[in-house]
Amino acid sequence: MPQGGVPLQRKPLASLDAQAHDGGMLRMGTVVLTVEDIDRAGDFWRAALGYVSRGGASDDWVILDPADKEHWSEPGASIALSVSGYPQQYPPRIHLDLYADDQAAEIERLTSLGARHVDWDHYPPGADWVVLEDTEGNRFCVVDVSAE
Repeated sequence: MPQGGVPLQRKPLASLDAQAHDGGMLRMGTVVLTVEDIDRAGDFWRAALGYVSRGGASDDWVILDPADKEHWSEPGASIALSVSGYPQQYPPRIHLDLYADDQAAEIERLTSLGARHVDWDHYPPGADWVVLEDTEGNRFCVVDVSAE
């Protein structure tokens, strides 16, 4: 129960259909990951995704963009790393899905960069993803898209 003892009132999904997004107002811009070691995390994500640092990085904040993205408003999700001072929440409430044409090779490459396999027992039979975490404990899945 939320603070104040009042239960959350959630709309049924069917009632949200009438309020569907028309595609003209919002789009994904930046995913913010909390970290403890911004240099280590930045090195990992730049190498993992081929992203580059943009703008004025500081001791507690950096934005990483696709290398070919010239302006923050262009398509292509950015990743921001923010030093939070708080420990990671386990299990995390959000994770990234990264698509791979060669899943095994990408997992090997990512683990060589510092990613770790997550001991996770919820895989369904025939799962096409593997759960990893970055150098800071932020989880992500490497999804095999080779069959598409």
